[in-house]
Amino acid sequence: MAAARRHGVSVMFTLSGGHVFPLYDAVVKDDAGPPMRLVDVRHEQTAVFAAEATARLTRTPGLAVVTAGPGVTNSVSAVTTAWFNGAPVVVLAGRAPDYRWGAGSLQEMDHPPLLAPVTKRAWTEHETARLAGSVDEAFRLAASPHRGPVFLDISLEALYGQAEADLPAAGPEPEVPAPDGGEVDRVAALLRTARHPVLVLGSDVWLGGAEDAARQAAQELRLPVIANGQARGVLPRGHELLVTRARSAALRQADLVIVAGTPLDFRLGYGSFGPQDAPARVVHVADAPGGVATHVALAASAVGDLTAFFTALAASGPAAGTGTGTGTGPADPDWVPGLTETVKAALASDGPLLASDADPVHPARIYGELLKVLDDDAVVIGDGGDFVSFAGKFVEPVKPGGWLDPGPFGCLGTGLGYAIAARVARPSGQVVLLLGDGAAGFSLMDADTLVRHGLPVVIVCGNNAGWGLERHPMRALYGYDVAADLQPGCRYDEVVRALGGAGELVTRAADIGPALRRAFAAGVPYLVNVVTDPEIAYPRSTSGV
Repeated sequence: MAAARRHGVSVMFTLSGGHVFPLYDAVVKDDAGPPMRLVDVRHEQTAVFAAEATARLTRTPGLAVVTAGPGVTNSVSAVTTAWFNGAPVVVLAGRAPDYRWGAGSLQEMDHPPLLAPVTKRAWTEHETARLAGSVDEAFRLAASPHRGPVFLDISLEALYGQAEADLPAAGPEPEVPAPDGGEVDRVAALLRTARHPVLVLGSDVWLGGAEDAARQAAQELRLPVIANGQARGVLPRGHELLVTRARSAALRQADLVIVAGTPLDFRLGYGSFGPQDAPARVVHVADAPGGVATHVALAASAVGDLTAFFTALAASGPAAGTGTGTGTGPADPDWVPGLTETVKAALASDGPLLASDADPVHPARIYGELLKVLDDDAVVIGDGGDFVSFAGKFVEPVKPGGWLDPGPFGCLGTGLGYAIAARVARPSGQVVLLLGDGAAGFSLMDADTLVRHGLPVVIVCGNNAGWGLERHPMRALYGYDVAADLQPGCRYDEVVRALGGAGELVTRAADIGPALRRAFAAGVPYLVNVVTDPEIAYPRSTSGV
C-alpha cells in the first residue's frame, strides 16, 4: 500500500472478497507508517461513494477496493457519480486468473470495457512486478485535472504472486498551468463593459483549492456570486455579495455570466442567461480543456489553474459591480444592492415555513429546527429528491467544503457512504445526513457499518411516503400517479435501532427540535424519522429533463 500512502490515502473502503485478500493483508501488515484504516461496508457502491466523499472532503484521492464480477458491477453507479463530480477516486478490483481465462472461472469478466466510459482510464495489471507502478500511476492520474475516477483490476496470479519491485520514484504533484494571459484579459475586458455581471462558482473551485482566491476576486471586483455544489460556503452565509437566494433574478437580468468550476448543464439552464431579447454573454472557466462547454456560444473562456485565474482577474480591472474602482466602466451601481434586497426578501419569506406548526409536518419546519443546532463547521449531506431540495434552499454553509450532494448525475443511495467518509474525515465535527425515505431504501443497511466502526452520525429522514420528485410531476402530466407510493410512516428509525444504533419517530412539528438535540447528544448513529405532509412539493421550475 506504499503507492497509495504516497498520495495521502489513509483509509481503504471495501466489501470483503477473496480476489482481493492480498490487499487487506498489505494493510494489516504495513508497518511503514501510520496504520491505514480498513472500513468494510455492506454494498460495493457504498465503498465507492465513501471513497468519493473522502476525495471531495479532503481533496486527496479516495480508495475503494472491490472484488471481481459483481463486486465491480455493483460499483458502477458510484464510479459514474465520481466521474460526474470530478472526484479523484481510485478503484482497485480483483479479477479472475489469466491462466484459466475463457474457461469460466468464478466471477470471470473483463471489467475495463464496462468502466472505460466513466473513468479517466480503466485497465488490467497482469504482472506482480509492475503492480506498485500501476497503482502509483492510477493515483497520479486521478488527482490530475480534470480530476476523476480511475479503475485498475489485477489478475488473481498477479495479486497473489511475489516479485521484487521498486516503487517508482516520488515525483512532484502535477502542476496545473495558469490560464493564458490573453484569456484572462478578454474576460476582464468583458467585465469592464458589463452593467449586470454575475459570478457562478462550482465544486471545482473547492476541489482545486481556489476558494480563497475566488472570494478575494469577488470582493475586489464587487461581483455578485451564486454558489453551487461544494462552492457553497466560499462566500459565507450572510455575505453581501452572496446572492444564491436571488439566483433566478440575477441570472434572468444578467448581461454577463462568468461560470467557473462547474459545467453549463441543466442546473444552469444549459448556459442560457439574461433577458430573452438580449441574452447575456457567457464566460466559461475550467481547470482542463475538456471542461469548457461546446454546446453554447461563449463570449470567452479560460482554462487552467483556478487560483491563478481568479488572482489574475482580480488584478486586471475595475470593481465590476459599482462603476468605481480603477476604471470608469458602465456598471450599474444599483445592481448588487438590488440583488441584496431580493435575498433579504427571500429570507424573510422563509420565516413562516421554517416555523410552520402545520399538521402533517411541513418539511421546511425540519430545516427551521436544524438550523438552530447546526455548527458552522458541520458536514451536511443530502441524499434524496424533494426533501433534499428544501435543504439546498434553506441550508447555506458558513465555510466551504462541508456540503455533499449526489451532484449532476442525480444518483440516490450516496448518503450512507458519504456519511461514513465524512465521520472518518471529520472525526470531531457534526455530520448530518438528510435522507429522503425513497433514498433510504438504497443504502440504509449501511447504518450497520456506522455502528460496527463506531461512527456516530445524525440521520434526518424526511418521510413523505413516496417518491415526491416523481409523484407530483406525474400528476401534473397525467392527472394521476403510479409507482410513486411508499409505506406511510415506515419505521426507518427502527431499522437503525435493530442494527445497533438509535432513533425515534416524530409526527409533530414541536417535537422535531428536541429529537434533533437528542440525536446530536447520543454519540451513536441516530435516525430522526420525521413524517411529513405528502402533498407538499418543492416548488421547482425544471426537472432537469
